[in-house]
Amino acid sequence: MALQIILNLVIAIMWMFLAETYSVVSFLKGFIIGALLLFMLRRFIPDAFYLTRVWKMIKLVLLFIKELLISNIDIVKWVYKPHKDYKPGIFALPTELKSNWEITMLTSLISLTPGTLSVSVSNTNDTIYIHAMDIDTTEEAIEAIKTTFEDAIMEVTR
Repeated sequence: MALQIILNLVIAIMWMFLAETYSVVSFLKGFIIGALLLFMLRRFIPDAFYLTRVWKMIKLVLLFIKELLISNIDIVKWVYKPHKDYKPGIFALPTELKSNWEITMLTSLISLTPGTLSVSVSNTNDTIYIHAMDIDTTEEAIEAIKTTFEDAIMEVTR
């Protein structure tokens, strides 16, 4: 991926020199041309086309923003609820993530989302312990995290 980014930047800079216009618009034209060239020649480059991974990263950020907004609305509802009948608890989330970077990303996303907090990670890195402010069932909470954050992280890193 890094090689493709460097190649795309080199193509964009070469485009500026060949066009003899040193502006942002000229650089963007060269960048788009470079991306198209890399896309057409993707079978000769060992790694997958890098803009697909960039798109997956953007989707992960948008997913986090969506979950952040939804959880903030839920927190406001809980605060103004007349009868405080919360069901807080700690549950174990078995994870398929392997690398330290992936686990750190998941625990950070969980902790940054209001209402949940990553408490600990097991020694074998296969279980994350999470405190949630309101849990109906642990299966639903586990499934929600696995289908949102964990799947998105695996798309980006694998």
